[in-house]
Amino acid sequence: MFSGVISSPRGKLSLQKTLELANLYLENAKNSRDPEIFLVLCHDTETSLSQAKKVAKKTEDESMNGSIAATYDGLGDLLEKKGHQAEAKAFRKKSEKRG
Repeated sequence: MFSGVISSPRGKLSLQKTLELANLYLENAKNSRDPEIFLVLCHDTETSLSQAKKVAKKTEDESMNGSIAATYDGLGDLLEKKGHQAEAKAFRKKSEKRG
């Protein structure tokens, strides 16, 4: 049934929806008990955040910078709690740049 399903292109989503998607991935990562699924969801969070940054830059919309920074910070916190210190530090730096 789902064999032909691929991830939807984030480029078609608005800035707000792209950020909402990133937060959904982040929330699911928090709830995941499987380390591999956790990392995939963190990666999906990062991918959505990267797309949100592109949309914000393209549209010159800075209104969501605080939300993007907060999601990067949340991703950093979660990765730190799970023992991924280097990745956590990198996302905290991204948060500081946006915030």
